[in-house]
Amino acid sequence: MGEQIKQVQALQIYDSRGNPTVECTVRLANGVVGTGLVPAGASVGRHEALELRDGDPHRLMGKSVYNALDNIEKIIAPAIRNLDVLDQKHVDQTMIDLDGTENKAKLGANAILAVSMATASAAAATKRIPLYDYLGDGVNRLLPLPQVQIFGGGAHSAWRTDVQDFLIIPLAATTYTQALEMIYNVYHTTASWLKKNGNNYGVADEGGFWPAFENHHQVLQTMVKCIEQAGYRPGDEIAIALDIAASELYDGKVYRLKLENRTLTSSELIRELVQWCKDYPIISLEDPLADIDQLGWEALYVELGDQIQLIGDDLFTTNCKRIKQGVEQSLANAVLVKPNQIGTVSETLEAIRYTQQVGWLPVISARSGETEDSFIAHLAVATNSGQIKVGSFSRSERMAKWNELLRIERCLKDRAKFVGKKIFQGVC
Repeated sequence: MGEQIKQVQALQIYDSRGNPTVECTVRLANGVVGTGLVPAGASVGRHEALELRDGDPHRLMGKSVYNALDNIEKIIAPAIRNLDVLDQKHVDQTMIDLDGTENKAKLGANAILAVSMATASAAAATKRIPLYDYLGDGVNRLLPLPQVQIFGGGAHSAWRTDVQDFLIIPLAATTYTQALEMIYNVYHTTASWLKKNGNNYGVADEGGFWPAFENHHQVLQTMVKCIEQAGYRPGDEIAIALDIAASELYDGKVYRLKLENRTLTSSELIRELVQWCKDYPIISLEDPLADIDQLGWEALYVELGDQIQLIGDDLFTTNCKRIKQGVEQSLANAVLVKPNQIGTVSETLEAIRYTQQVGWLPVISARSGETEDSFIAHLAVATNSGQIKVGSFSRSERMAKWNELLRIERCLKDRAKFVGKKIFQGVC
Protein backbone atom coordinates (compact mmCIF):
# COMPACT_ATOMS: atom_id res chain seq x y z
CA MET A 1 0.00 0.00 0.00
CA GLY A 2 2.95 2.34 0.62
CA GLU A 3 3.70 2.36 -3.09
CA GLN A 4 0.43 4.05 -4.03
CA ILE A 5 0.38 7.57 -5.44
CA LYS A 6 -1.33 9.86 -2.94
CA GLN A 7 -0.58 13.43 -3.99
CA VAL A 8 0.32 15.13 -7.26
CA GLN A 9 1.34 18.79 -7.29
CA ALA A 10 2.46 21.11 -10.08
CA LEU A 11 4.57 24.26 -10.13
CA GLN A 12 5.53 26.76 -12.82
CA ILE A 13 9.32 27.07 -12.87
CA TYR A 14 11.75 28.55 -15.44
CA ASP A 15 14.07 26.82 -17.89
CA SER A 16 17.60 27.72 -19.00
CA ARG A 17 16.30 30.44 -21.34
CA GLY A 18 14.21 31.94 -18.55
CA ASN A 19 10.95 30.68 -20.05
CA PRO A 20 8.18 29.11 -17.97
CA THR A 21 8.00 25.34 -17.80
CA VAL A 22 6.39 22.63 -15.68
CA GLU A 23 7.60 20.85 -12.56
CA CYS A 24 5.60 18.06 -10.97
CA THR A 25 5.92 16.43 -7.54
CA VAL A 26 4.47 12.98 -6.88
CA ARG A 27 4.14 11.95 -3.23
CA LEU A 28 3.48 8.34 -2.20
CA ALA A 29 1.55 6.91 0.73
CA ASN A 30 4.86 6.07 2.40
CA GLY A 31 6.04 9.69 2.18
CA VAL A 32 8.49 9.16 -0.67
CA VAL A 33 8.62 11.99 -3.20
CA GLY A 34 9.61 12.13 -6.87
CA THR A 35 9.93 15.14 -9.16
CA GLY A 36 9.86 15.74 -12.90
CA LEU A 37 11.03 18.90 -14.70
CA VAL A 38 10.19 19.38 -18.36
CA PRO A 39 12.50 21.08 -20.91
CA ALA A 40 11.47 22.91 -24.10
CA GLY A 41 12.88 23.17 -27.62
CA ALA A 42 13.53 26.21 -29.81
CA SER A 43 13.37 24.32 -33.11
CA VAL A 44 10.28 22.16 -32.70
CA GLY A 45 9.37 19.40 -35.13
CA ARG A 46 5.87 19.53 -36.64
CA HIS A 47 5.15 15.99 -35.40
CA GLU A 48 6.09 16.57 -31.76
CA ALA A 49 3.58 16.20 -28.97
CA LEU A 50 2.07 19.56 -28.05
CA GLU A 51 3.70 21.76 -25.43
CA LEU A 52 0.72 23.51 -23.84
CA ARG A 53 1.14 27.24 -23.17
CA ASP A 54 -1.55 29.69 -22.12
CA GLY A 55 -1.18 32.21 -24.94
CA ASP A 56 -2.20 35.13 -22.71
CA PRO A 57 -0.13 38.13 -23.88
CA HIS A 58 -0.59 39.78 -20.48
CA ARG A 59 1.12 36.96 -18.59
CA LEU A 60 4.74 36.12 -19.38
CA MET A 61 4.27 37.12 -23.04
CA GLY A 62 1.87 34.27 -23.62
CA LYS A 63 4.33 31.60 -22.47
CA SER A 64 2.91 30.82 -19.04
CA VAL A 65 1.86 27.23 -18.32
CA TYR A 66 -0.90 27.64 -15.76
CA ASN A 67 -3.38 25.62 -17.81
CA ALA A 68 -0.93 22.72 -17.85
CA LEU A 69 -0.60 23.01 -14.06
CA ASP A 70 -4.38 22.94 -13.68
CA ASN A 71 -4.56 19.89 -15.92
CA ILE A 72 -2.11 18.10 -13.64
CA GLU A 73 -3.83 18.96 -10.36
CA LYS A 74 -7.48 18.89 -11.43
CA ILE A 75 -7.61 16.18 -14.12
CA ILE A 76 -4.53 13.94 -13.92
CA ALA A 77 -4.09 13.82 -10.13
CA PRO A 78 -7.57 12.40 -9.36
CA ALA A 79 -7.17 9.82 -12.13
CA ILE A 80 -3.83 8.43 -10.95
CA ARG A 81 -4.32 8.76 -7.20
CA ASN A 82 -4.00 5.33 -5.54
CA LEU A 83 -2.35 3.80 -8.61
CA ASP A 84 0.76 1.68 -8.10
CA VAL A 85 3.81 3.91 -8.70
CA LEU A 86 5.78 0.85 -9.81
CA ASP A 87 3.45 0.31 -12.76
CA GLN A 88 4.82 3.07 -14.96
CA LYS A 89 3.09 1.87 -18.08
CA HIS A 90 -0.34 1.88 -16.42
CA VAL A 91 0.16 5.38 -15.01
CA ASP A 92 1.29 6.67 -18.41
CA GLN A 93 -1.50 4.93 -20.29
CA THR A 94 -4.05 6.38 -17.89
CA MET A 95 -2.84 9.88 -18.81
CA ILE A 96 -2.75 9.09 -22.52
CA ASP A 97 -6.35 7.87 -22.33
CA LEU A 98 -7.39 10.93 -20.33
CA ASP A 99 -5.96 13.18 -23.02
CA GLY A 100 -7.39 11.20 -25.93
CA THR A 101 -5.58 13.07 -28.69
CA GLU A 102 -2.82 11.92 -31.02
CA ASN A 103 -0.37 14.64 -29.91
CA LYS A 104 -1.46 15.19 -26.29
CA ALA A 105 -3.02 18.51 -27.24
CA LYS A 106 -5.78 18.41 -24.61
CA LEU A 107 -3.72 18.12 -21.44
CA GLY A 108 -0.35 19.09 -22.89
CA ALA A 109 2.73 16.92 -23.30
CA ASN A 110 4.53 19.15 -20.81
CA ALA A 111 1.90 18.33 -18.18
CA ILE A 112 1.83 14.60 -18.92
CA LEU A 113 5.62 14.21 -19.12
CA ALA A 114 6.18 16.06 -15.84
CA VAL A 115 3.90 13.57 -14.07
CA SER A 116 5.44 10.61 -15.91
CA MET A 117 9.00 11.61 -14.95
CA ALA A 118 7.98 12.32 -11.35
CA THR A 119 6.34 8.89 -11.17
CA ALA A 120 9.53 7.16 -12.31
CA SER A 121 11.59 9.21 -9.87
CA ALA A 122 9.29 8.31 -6.97
CA ALA A 123 9.33 4.64 -7.95
CA ALA A 124 13.12 4.53 -7.89
CA ALA A 125 13.17 6.35 -4.57
CA THR A 126 10.67 4.00 -2.93
CA LYS A 127 12.76 1.02 -4.05
CA ARG A 128 15.88 2.83 -2.77
CA ILE A 129 17.77 2.33 -6.00
CA PRO A 130 19.20 4.80 -8.52
CA LEU A 131 16.90 5.90 -11.31
CA TYR A 132 19.12 4.27 -13.94
CA ASP A 133 18.80 0.92 -12.15
CA TYR A 134 15.03 1.26 -11.89
CA LEU A 135 14.50 2.20 -15.54
CA GLY A 136 17.00 -0.43 -16.69
CA ASP A 137 15.84 -3.25 -14.40
CA GLY A 138 19.26 -3.22 -12.72
CA VAL A 139 21.09 -4.86 -15.63
CA ASN A 140 22.18 -2.02 -17.91
CA ARG A 141 25.45 -0.22 -17.28
CA LEU A 142 26.73 1.32 -20.52
CA LEU A 143 28.07 4.86 -20.10
CA PRO A 144 27.27 6.95 -23.21
CA LEU A 145 29.70 8.48 -25.67
CA PRO A 146 29.10 12.26 -25.56
CA GLN A 147 28.30 14.53 -28.48
CA VAL A 148 29.29 18.03 -27.34
CA GLN A 149 28.53 21.32 -29.05
CA ILE A 150 31.51 23.57 -29.77
CA PHE A 151 29.72 26.15 -31.94
CA GLY A 152 26.02 26.90 -31.75
CA GLY A 153 24.06 28.19 -34.73
CA GLY A 154 20.60 28.24 -36.22
CA ALA A 155 17.68 28.97 -33.91
CA HIS A 156 19.98 28.53 -30.90
CA SER A 157 22.15 31.57 -31.69
CA ALA A 158 20.18 34.13 -33.69
CA TRP A 159 21.22 32.44 -36.95
CA ARG A 160 24.94 33.23 -36.81
CA THR A 161 25.23 30.10 -38.95
CA ASP A 162 22.54 28.11 -40.75
CA VAL A 163 23.73 24.79 -39.32
CA GLN A 164 22.37 24.48 -35.79
CA ASP A 165 25.10 22.48 -33.99
CA PHE A 166 28.78 21.89 -34.64
CA LEU A 167 29.80 19.12 -32.24
CA ILE A 168 32.70 16.86 -31.38
CA ILE A 169 32.73 13.17 -30.47
CA PRO A 170 35.78 11.85 -28.52
CA LEU A 171 36.27 8.59 -30.43
CA ALA A 172 39.55 7.63 -28.75
CA ALA A 173 38.18 7.78 -25.21
CA THR A 174 38.28 4.49 -23.32
CA THR A 175 36.23 5.70 -20.33
CA TYR A 176 33.52 8.28 -19.84
CA THR A 177 35.84 10.27 -17.59
CA GLN A 178 38.48 10.38 -20.31
CA ALA A 179 35.84 11.46 -22.83
CA LEU A 180 35.06 14.55 -20.76
CA GLU A 181 38.76 15.35 -20.37
CA MET A 182 39.17 15.30 -24.15
CA ILE A 183 36.14 17.52 -24.58
CA TYR A 184 37.46 19.96 -21.98
CA ASN A 185 40.74 20.26 -23.86
CA VAL A 186 39.09 21.02 -27.20
CA TYR A 187 36.48 23.37 -25.74
CA HIS A 188 39.00 25.53 -23.93
CA THR A 189 41.51 25.38 -26.77
CA THR A 190 38.76 26.76 -28.99
CA ALA A 191 38.08 29.59 -26.53
CA SER A 192 41.79 30.49 -26.54
CA TRP A 193 41.96 30.36 -30.34
CA LEU A 194 38.96 32.67 -30.69
CA LYS A 195 40.46 35.20 -28.30
CA LYS A 196 43.86 35.06 -29.97
CA ASN A 197 42.35 35.63 -33.41
CA GLY A 198 40.11 38.46 -32.33
CA ASN A 199 36.89 36.63 -33.06
CA ASN A 200 34.51 37.98 -30.43
CA TYR A 201 32.01 35.43 -29.24
CA GLY A 202 29.10 34.92 -26.92
CA VAL A 203 27.55 31.72 -25.65
CA ALA A 204 24.58 30.17 -27.47
CA ASP A 205 21.49 28.59 -25.89
CA GLU A 206 23.24 25.26 -25.32
CA GLY A 207 26.57 26.67 -24.12
CA GLY A 208 28.59 26.53 -27.33
CA PHE A 209 30.52 29.48 -28.69
CA TRP A 210 28.73 32.04 -30.81
CA PRO A 211 31.30 33.80 -32.99
CA ALA A 212 30.90 35.33 -36.43
CA PHE A 213 31.93 33.26 -39.46
CA GLU A 214 31.85 34.06 -43.16
CA ASN A 215 30.73 30.59 -44.25
CA HIS A 216 30.31 27.03 -43.02
CA HIS A 217 33.67 25.89 -44.36
CA GLN A 218 35.32 28.41 -42.06
CA VAL A 219 33.51 26.89 -39.07
CA LEU A 220 34.58 23.37 -39.97
CA GLN A 221 38.16 24.44 -40.68
CA THR A 222 38.29 26.15 -37.29
CA MET A 223 37.05 22.99 -35.58
CA VAL A 224 39.72 20.86 -37.25
CA LYS A 225 42.39 23.39 -36.30
CA CYS A 226 41.30 23.52 -32.66
CA ILE A 227 41.13 19.71 -32.39
CA GLU A 228 44.72 19.58 -33.64
CA GLN A 229 45.88 22.36 -31.33
CA ALA A 230 44.35 20.46 -28.40
CA GLY A 231 46.69 17.59 -29.29
CA TYR A 232 44.29 15.20 -31.06
CA ARG A 233 44.09 13.69 -34.53
CA PRO A 234 40.88 14.79 -36.28
CA GLY A 235 38.85 11.79 -37.36
CA ASP A 236 40.95 9.22 -35.52
CA GLU A 237 40.74 10.55 -31.97
CA ILE A 238 38.05 13.22 -32.19
CA ALA A 239 35.41 13.42 -34.93
CA ILE A 240 32.89 16.06 -35.89
CA ALA A 241 29.10 15.77 -35.75
CA LEU A 242 26.62 18.23 -37.26
CA ASP A 243 22.99 18.96 -36.52
CA ILE A 244 21.83 20.64 -39.72
CA ALA A 245 18.25 21.13 -38.43
CA ALA A 246 17.31 21.30 -42.11
CA SER A 247 13.57 21.63 -41.51
CA GLU A 248 14.33 25.16 -40.32
CA LEU A 249 16.00 25.95 -43.68
CA TYR A 250 13.39 24.45 -46.01
CA ASP A 251 10.56 26.48 -47.54
CA GLY A 252 8.96 23.48 -49.24
CA LYS A 253 10.95 23.89 -52.44
CA VAL A 254 14.53 24.88 -51.61
CA TYR A 255 16.90 25.12 -48.66
CA ARG A 256 17.97 28.68 -47.83
CA LEU A 257 21.48 29.24 -46.43
CA LYS A 258 21.34 32.87 -45.36
CA LEU A 259 24.94 32.99 -44.10
CA GLU A 260 26.24 32.29 -47.60
CA ASN A 261 23.30 33.92 -49.43
CA ARG A 262 22.52 30.70 -51.29
CA THR A 263 19.51 28.56 -52.08
CA LEU A 264 19.95 24.84 -52.70
CA THR A 265 17.68 22.17 -54.05
CA SER A 266 17.50 18.90 -52.15
CA SER A 267 19.95 17.29 -54.58
CA GLU A 268 22.34 20.23 -54.29
CA LEU A 269 22.25 20.11 -50.48
CA ILE A 270 22.96 16.38 -50.59
CA ARG A 271 25.99 16.97 -52.83
CA GLU A 272 27.16 19.68 -50.42
CA LEU A 273 26.87 17.40 -47.40
CA VAL A 274 28.59 14.51 -49.15
CA GLN A 275 31.47 16.84 -50.01
CA TRP A 276 31.69 18.10 -46.44
CA CYS A 277 32.00 14.50 -45.26
CA LYS A 278 34.88 13.98 -47.72
CA ASP A 279 36.66 17.19 -46.74
CA TYR A 280 36.20 17.03 -42.95
CA PRO A 281 36.19 14.27 -40.29
CA ILE A 282 32.40 14.14 -39.97
CA ILE A 283 30.98 10.94 -38.50
CA SER A 284 27.39 12.00 -37.76
CA LEU A 285 24.71 14.13 -39.45
CA GLU A 286 21.46 14.95 -37.66
CA ASP A 287 18.41 16.16 -39.58
CA PRO A 288 20.46 16.70 -42.75
CA LEU A 289 17.21 17.19 -44.68
CA ALA A 290 13.75 18.49 -43.83
CA ASP A 291 11.25 16.16 -42.20
CA ILE A 292 8.97 16.42 -45.27
CA ASP A 293 11.77 15.79 -47.78
CA GLN A 294 11.48 11.99 -47.85
CA LEU A 295 13.04 11.62 -51.30
CA GLY A 296 16.00 13.62 -50.10
CA TRP A 297 16.45 11.35 -47.07
CA GLU A 298 16.29 8.29 -49.30
CA ALA A 299 18.91 9.71 -51.66
CA LEU A 300 21.25 10.77 -48.86
CA TYR A 301 20.99 7.36 -47.22
CA VAL A 302 22.14 5.75 -50.48
CA GLU A 303 25.15 8.10 -50.49
CA LEU A 304 26.17 8.00 -46.82
CA GLY A 305 24.06 5.43 -44.95
CA ASP A 306 26.88 2.89 -44.67
CA GLN A 307 29.58 5.47 -43.94
CA ILE A 308 28.35 7.76 -41.17
CA GLN A 309 25.58 8.03 -38.60
CA LEU A 310 22.42 9.60 -40.04
CA ILE A 311 20.14 10.75 -37.22
CA GLY A 312 16.47 11.61 -37.55
CA ASP A 313 15.13 14.15 -35.06
CA ASP A 314 12.28 16.19 -36.58
CA LEU A 315 11.82 13.22 -38.91
CA PHE A 316 10.92 10.81 -36.09
CA THR A 317 10.14 12.93 -32.97
CA THR A 318 10.72 9.93 -30.66
CA ASN A 319 7.56 8.39 -32.09
CA CYS A 320 7.63 4.62 -32.63
CA LYS A 321 5.20 4.77 -35.56
CA ARG A 322 7.38 7.27 -37.38
CA ILE A 323 10.57 5.34 -36.58
CA LYS A 324 9.00 2.17 -38.04
CA GLN A 325 8.16 4.06 -41.24
CA GLY A 326 11.75 5.30 -41.41
CA VAL A 327 13.06 1.77 -41.07
CA GLU A 328 10.74 0.45 -43.77
CA GLN A 329 11.82 3.23 -46.14
CA SER A 330 15.55 3.13 -45.26
CA LEU A 331 15.74 6.82 -44.38
CA ALA A 332 18.36 6.82 -41.60
CA ASN A 333 20.30 4.60 -39.19
CA ALA A 334 19.86 6.46 -35.89
CA VAL A 335 17.16 8.24 -33.87
CA LEU A 336 17.43 11.27 -31.62
CA VAL A 337 15.48 10.60 -28.43
CA LYS A 338 13.81 13.48 -26.59
CA PRO A 339 11.19 12.49 -24.01
CA ASN A 340 9.22 15.73 -24.38
CA GLN A 341 8.68 15.03 -28.09
CA ILE A 342 6.49 12.05 -27.24
CA GLY A 343 5.33 12.93 -23.74
CA THR A 344 5.74 9.88 -21.46
CA VAL A 345 8.55 7.78 -20.06
CA SER A 346 6.90 4.58 -21.29
CA GLU A 347 6.66 5.75 -24.89
CA THR A 348 10.24 7.00 -24.75
CA LEU A 349 11.45 3.58 -23.58
CA GLU A 350 9.39 1.91 -26.32
CA ALA A 351 11.01 4.12 -28.97
CA ILE A 352 14.50 3.32 -27.69
CA ARG A 353 13.85 -0.42 -27.53
CA TYR A 354 12.47 -0.52 -31.06
CA THR A 355 15.36 1.52 -32.41
CA GLN A 356 17.81 -0.95 -30.89
CA GLN A 357 15.84 -4.00 -32.03
CA VAL A 358 16.18 -2.98 -35.68
CA GLY A 359 19.90 -2.34 -35.31
CA TRP A 360 19.72 1.45 -35.34
CA LEU A 361 21.41 3.72 -32.78
CA PRO A 362 19.44 5.79 -30.26
CA VAL A 363 21.01 9.11 -29.22
CA ILE A 364 19.57 10.52 -26.00
CA SER A 365 19.18 14.29 -26.23
CA ALA A 366 18.44 17.35 -24.14
CA ARG A 367 16.56 20.42 -25.42
CA SER A 368 17.83 23.95 -25.95
CA GLY A 369 15.58 25.15 -23.13
CA GLU A 370 16.76 22.83 -20.35
CA THR A 371 16.31 22.42 -16.61
CA GLU A 372 18.63 21.28 -13.85
CA ASP A 373 17.02 17.81 -13.95
CA SER A 374 19.44 15.02 -14.88
CA PHE A 375 16.76 12.48 -15.86
CA ILE A 376 18.17 11.90 -19.35
CA ALA A 377 21.60 10.99 -17.96
CA HIS A 378 19.94 8.10 -16.12
CA LEU A 379 17.85 7.26 -19.18
CA ALA A 380 20.98 6.89 -21.33
CA VAL A 381 22.57 4.41 -18.92
CA ALA A 382 19.31 2.59 -18.17
CA THR A 383 18.76 1.79 -21.84
CA ASN A 384 22.38 1.11 -22.91
CA SER A 385 21.80 3.75 -25.58
CA GLY A 386 25.51 4.43 -25.97
CA GLN A 387 25.30 8.11 -26.95
CA ILE A 388 24.10 11.34 -25.37
CA LYS A 389 23.85 14.92 -26.60
CA VAL A 390 23.07 17.62 -24.04
CA GLY A 391 24.71 20.72 -25.50
CA SER A 392 28.12 22.15 -24.77
CA PHE A 393 30.66 22.07 -21.95
CA SER A 394 29.36 25.12 -20.12
CA ARG A 395 26.16 26.34 -18.43
CA SER A 396 25.03 24.53 -15.33
CA GLU A 397 21.93 22.94 -16.89
CA ARG A 398 24.31 21.17 -19.33
CA MET A 399 27.01 20.35 -16.79
CA ALA A 400 24.37 18.83 -14.51
CA LYS A 401 23.96 16.00 -17.02
CA TRP A 402 27.69 15.48 -17.68
CA ASN A 403 28.40 15.50 -13.94
CA GLU A 404 25.56 13.13 -13.09
CA LEU A 405 27.07 10.60 -15.52
CA LEU A 406 30.38 10.92 -13.67
CA ARG A 407 28.55 10.05 -10.45
CA ILE A 408 26.85 7.10 -12.12
CA GLU A 409 30.22 5.91 -13.46
CA ARG A 410 31.62 6.04 -9.93
CA CYS A 411 28.61 4.22 -8.45
CA LEU A 412 28.81 1.45 -11.04
CA LYS A 413 32.55 0.92 -10.38
CA ASP A 414 33.61 -2.32 -12.07
CA ARG A 415 30.11 -2.79 -13.48
CA ALA A 416 30.51 0.32 -15.65
CA LYS A 417 30.96 -0.31 -19.35
CA PHE A 418 32.14 2.13 -22.02
CA VAL A 419 32.62 1.12 -25.64
CA GLY A 420 33.45 4.51 -27.17
CA LYS A 421 33.65 4.50 -30.96
CA LYS A 422 32.71 0.82 -31.12
CA ILE A 423 29.10 1.96 -30.70
CA PHE A 424 29.14 2.78 -34.43
CA GLN A 425 30.19 -0.71 -35.54
CA GLY A 426 27.55 -2.41 -37.62
CA VAL A 427 25.83 0.87 -38.48
CA CYS A 428 28.51 2.84 -40.30
